[in-house]
Amino acid sequence: MSLIENPDQARRLARAIISDVAMYNREKVEQGIKDDNIFELLQDQLNEGREHFQSRVTKGLAESNIFDIAVVDVLIKRAGKIESSIW
Repeated sequence: MSLIENPDQARRLARAIISDVAMYNREKVEQGIKDDNIFELLQDQLNEGREHFQSRVTKGLAESNIFDIAVVDVLIKRAGKIESSIW
């Protein structure tokens, strides 16, 4: 399997990975937003997702902030409707 070199494809991959994390961990996402500890609750899943992302893209893309942006866009922004003191 060849590594992804295209930044747009890397963004899609990162977003897909984070979407899966959010989908399979709905309760943790909701609790993490409510309690402002989402990164602690999902640490293992996010680390696993990051490792998967880094294994599929070139070194330059792996070292970029593409994965982190996907975390914010997919995991945090989509959770904006959850009641929390952080909003």
